[in-house]
Amino acid sequence: MALILSGVALPLARPGRAEPANDGDLAALQAEVKKGFRDQVTPFVRTYCVTCHGNRKSKAGVNFESALKYPGNPGFSKHWKQALTNVKTHDMPPDDADKQPTDEQRRMFVDWIAQLKFLSPKDPGPFVIRRLNKVEYGNTLHDLFGVNPAVARELPDEVFGEGYLNTLSPLVSEQYLAIANEVLDRILAPADAPPTQVQRRLFGEPPAPGTDLRAAARTVARSLARNAYRRPPSEEELDVLVGVFDLARENQLAYPAALRLMLKAVLVSPQFLFITPAREVESGRRIVPLDDYQLASRLSYLLWATMPDAELAALADSGKLHEPAILTGQVRRLLQDPRSRALFDGFGTQWLGLGELESKTFDPAKFPLMTGEMRSAMYEEARLFFESIVRENRNVVSFVDSDYTFLNETLAALYGLEKTVTGPAMRKVPLTDANRGGILSMPGILATTSFPNRTSAVKRGVWVLEQVLGEHVPPPPPNVPALDKQDPAKVAHLTLRQRTELHRTDPVCANCHRILDPIGFGLENFDAIGRWREQDDSGGAIDAAGELPGGKRFSSPRELKAIIAARQAELARNLTEKLLAFALCRQLEGYDEIVVDRLMETIARDGYRMQTLIAEIVTSYPFTQRRIQ
Repeated sequence: MALILSGVALPLARPGRAEPANDGDLAALQAEVKKGFRDQVTPFVRTYCVTCHGNRKSKAGVNFESALKYPGNPGFSKHWKQALTNVKTHDMPPDDADKQPTDEQRRMFVDWIAQLKFLSPKDPGPFVIRRLNKVEYGNTLHDLFGVNPAVARELPDEVFGEGYLNTLSPLVSEQYLAIANEVLDRILAPADAPPTQVQRRLFGEPPAPGTDLRAAARTVARSLARNAYRRPPSEEELDVLVGVFDLARENQLAYPAALRLMLKAVLVSPQFLFITPAREVESGRRIVPLDDYQLASRLSYLLWATMPDAELAALADSGKLHEPAILTGQVRRLLQDPRSRALFDGFGTQWLGLGELESKTFDPAKFPLMTGEMRSAMYEEARLFFESIVRENRNVVSFVDSDYTFLNETLAALYGLEKTVTGPAMRKVPLTDANRGGILSMPGILATTSFPNRTSAVKRGVWVLEQVLGEHVPPPPPNVPALDKQDPAKVAHLTLRQRTELHRTDPVCANCHRILDPIGFGLENFDAIGRWREQDDSGGAIDAAGELPGGKRFSSPRELKAIIAARQAELARNLTEKLLAFALCRQLEGYDEIVVDRLMETIARDGYRMQTLIAEIVTSYPFTQRRIQ
């Protein structure tokens, strides 16, 4: 564990191979990696691994026989990464094994795992035809009909980290039907009443006597479906909608009522509830570019959490949106629009872990300031700060080290600035204390990484490693005693740091805590809701000193921030990987790692600026292409 997380200071050792600049270079590199696999890795695995991990009854569920046949298959990536962990830390082969590899053989194996990505075929990855989430659904209804997005309030909330839900349970289907009825009641006039303004916009003027009502209904259906489906409907899709109109007429419904039923069919159709391709793909092709309509939706829902606007729709109609220069220009336009706050509400909240802030419990006796107003201000601070970095196109380092934030009077109390920041309005405030500024010292994040009654060096350390630096921290071993279970008599006069150091004398706990604790204690001057303090709850002086792997020492939050901010390439890569996964609605795997390598080259040339990072993701291979299943 300690060796893996040493990557916090020193990146994983890699062989002297340059990243492929083009597909030809990639093919050559793949041939070299395959030769290394055949000549070195396969004998290593057969000698030291397959005795225990060579059949269906393999220990820990790891079977290398199939992985040896198809090393580049994404399905075996977890096997290889687990093997890297065990071989690198000398956990495998076990101490009682008949044979042990030399240190040089271990390094060879670890180096090869780092090149595993080059065996992945060029592929945009699994393509997700996903359902609109609750926020997107409400926003889309608002943009189509002018109704309040809260009309979707009864839908279940999404669970952060679980991805997008693509199934429709009977209960959710009934909820969509009920919402559709509510929307129609709001925007359409009752029978025999004059049509509403929205009704005239959707259905046009009432047809004159003698008009072919079925033909008129098809014209209306084409317009409704173009907007609601976010692409031109196929003739078959129009046939379905006109069939609903016919059914209504057969049941003696008047023309406006029949159109109402047809619109209801639109609102509960998969084409509205899911983001679907615009056309069928010619047979025989495995990978195709996204059509411009789907690209417009993918971009709009990523940055605005709603349907494409008129400009995006017009570019899709013209067939020009996929052109890189135009697509990049649209990214920058959308980011300057107020609707781009959706990027924080969707991605930013998930990245920073602020989704729990509203419901997180705090001891009211110790933290009476944690009111609803304080929680809202904490969230708004993070949102406005995130948006400022994006809209001002700042370097990603600004997330860690900045000289400003956004406060109102409520939140200013935690910063000790309540005398200079008054009133309920959030505003940009310069910071003169170098220990403040950036997400590491932001009260909302410090609060979500604390316990209800105290700080947690471990939770804060894990948050920095995983969310800021992109490291993976495995869960603690089973049956590890909690810090609160220590003997009260032994710890009565100890600071939290001293109690934690006592806890990690247990060899089971030591490796993880040796990495996590120094980072967390570097932030220990901030209490559980983000106030600065010089003493902890025991009355002992705060000791914020620590050393990161690689010899980087610090003694304050300011110095810890400076060490992390100096690693801008790692900060940018982590943010790129997380945002790309969010944009694709799936975990990254295989060829995605090569895509990120190439994105980083462009992002680095522009100084790791946020708009460039976002634009590179939107114009990337997996974002603009799809695999045909």
